[in-house]
Amino acid sequence: MKRFLIISLIFISCYNVERNCSDFRTGVFEFSTNFNDSIIKSTFTRTENFEIELFNEIKDSSSIRWVNECEFILTKLKPRNNQEKRPIRINILRTYGNSYDFEYSQVNNPQKINRGTVRKLSD
Repeated sequence: MKRFLIISLIFISCYNVERNCSDFRTGVFEFSTNFNDSIIKSTFTRTENFEIELFNEIKDSSSIRWVNECEFILTKLKPRNNQEKRPIRINILRTYGNSYDFEYSQVNNPQKINRGTVRKLSD
């Protein structure tokens, strides 16, 4: 049993998740997530300081503040209600090819974390 545990720990410690977050700081992206048992998608353009999203024919802009290489805070520039005034924390969990998996939550409600996938369409 000890041998199995030691071998398991060796394999787990050798596993390293790829996170090339700098590849995803700017560009044109497509976001998809599962919401109420259906997949929703939007496209957005990200610069170093701003993100402009198009969802259901509605354009929305946010400022970006990078916390570290793989984490940033989005704040709506023109919020339409109190909920949109709350910043969103985005944490890139894993990158692969032209996509990344991430988790997001409101800054003031870190207990409710959602996940999604983003695919980079162009630079």
